[in-house]
Amino acid sequence: MPLRSHAPDLLQDLPGPTGAGAGGDGARLSPSSPHTPARPDPVPLRSDAQRGGCAERRPRDGRLLLLALAVLLLAAGAALCWGSSAVPASQVWEVLRTEALHALGLPAVSEASPQHQRVVWLIRMPRVLLAAVVGAGLAVVGVAMQALVRNPLADPYLLGVSSGASVGAVSVLAWGALASAGLFAITLGAFAGALLATTLVYLLALQQGRVLPTRLILSGVAVAYTCMGVTSLITLTAGQRELAASLMTWTLGSLSGSQWISLPAPALILLLGLAVLWGSARELNVLRSGDESAISLGLNVARFRRRMFVLVSLMTGSLVAVSGAIGFVGLVIPHITRMLIGHDHRRVLPVAALMGAAFLIAVDLLARTAFAPMELPVGVITSLIGGPFFIGMLVRQGRQTRRADKGGPAC
Repeated sequence: MPLRSHAPDLLQDLPGPTGAGAGGDGARLSPSSPHTPARPDPVPLRSDAQRGGCAERRPRDGRLLLLALAVLLLAAGAALCWGSSAVPASQVWEVLRTEALHALGLPAVSEASPQHQRVVWLIRMPRVLLAAVVGAGLAVVGVAMQALVRNPLADPYLLGVSSGASVGAVSVLAWGALASAGLFAITLGAFAGALLATTLVYLLALQQGRVLPTRLILSGVAVAYTCMGVTSLITLTAGQRELAASLMTWTLGSLSGSQWISLPAPALILLLGLAVLWGSARELNVLRSGDESAISLGLNVARFRRRMFVLVSLMTGSLVAVSGAIGFVGLVIPHITRMLIGHDHRRVLPVAALMGAAFLIAVDLLARTAFAPMELPVGVITSLIGGPFFIGMLVRQGRQTRRADKGGPAC
C-alpha cells in the first residue's frame, strides 16, 4: 500500500470492526450485489481549521524562509561587529571581502587594520559559524525527536541524549579513550554516549510495545541526571585541575575558543543529517497519526525509528563534542516553527534550521556581552529562556486536555 501523508483523513474511510464506518453508519450495500458491501464514498480532506475548529493564518513558505534567512544574516552581522571591542561594519565587510577574494585565488589588498582582521576572521567568524551549525543542528534534532516519539516535550537535552554525549566526550578528554581516532575521537565518544542514552531512554519508556509520554519524560530526566553525575565524577577525579575547570564550563554549553578546525565535522554531519531527515519527511508526517496508522500505510515503524535514532544520536554527538550540552534549543525552536508554518516536516525542517542558527548566534552574542568582560556559558542563557518556555508548554498542554475533555477544539 503506498505511503500517504494524510493518515488521519484516510483512516476515516476505513470500516470499523462491526462493518460501521468512521462516522458510525453501517457500510452501504452495492446495488449490483445485495450481499457485498460497497466502498464508502471517500471523505474529503479537511483543512486544519475544519478539523480542530481553530482558524490559522500562516505566511507563504517562501516568505517565511526568506525572513528566517534575513534574521540569520542580521544576527551574524551583529555578532561579528559587537563584542568586548566593537568593530565597525565597514571593517567587517572589508575583512569578509578580502578573505572571500583570497579563497577564490584572486589578489586582494585589505584596508582593514591587522587587529580587526584577526578579531573578525580568526576569533569571531568561526564562533558565529559554529553557533549557526550547533543551533541549526539542535533545532533539527528536536523536530525529529518530537516526531519519532510523538511527544511535543521531547528534546535532546530533556531526554538525556545531550548528557549521554557529554559523558562520552568527557571520557575521551579525561582518559584519552579512542585516541587512535585522532581528531574524530571526541565526536565518536560523544556519538557512542548519545546512542547509549537514547537507547536506554527509549527502552525505559516502552510499556506493552508503546512509548508513554509520561514515562518518556521521566526516563529522560533520570538518564540525564545520571549522566550529569557521571560527567562530574569523571571531571573531578581526572587529576588535572585546569582540565577540570575547562570541562565544567564546557559541560554547561560554551562556544568560547571556537576555531576553524572545529567546523568541518559537525557542519558535514549536519548537512547529511538534514538531507536524510528532509528525505524522510513523509514518514515523519505519517508517524504523527500513530504507529497503527503508519503501519497500515506501509511504514515499517520499528526499523524507521531505529534508523532515525542512530541518526539523531550521531548529530547530537557531533554537536555536543564542539559545544557541550546546550539545552532547550531543540524544544523552543521546533514549537515556534510549527506555530508559524504548520506541521509538514518538508517545510518545518529547513525553517527550523535557519531559526535555530539565528537563535543560538543571538544567545551567544548575549552571553558574550551581557556581563562583559565576564563571559557566560551559552547554556545558561538558553536554560533561562527554555525553562519558562517548558513551563508554559506544560500549562498549555493541560488547558488543551481540559478543553478536549469538554468537547471543545484542542488548540
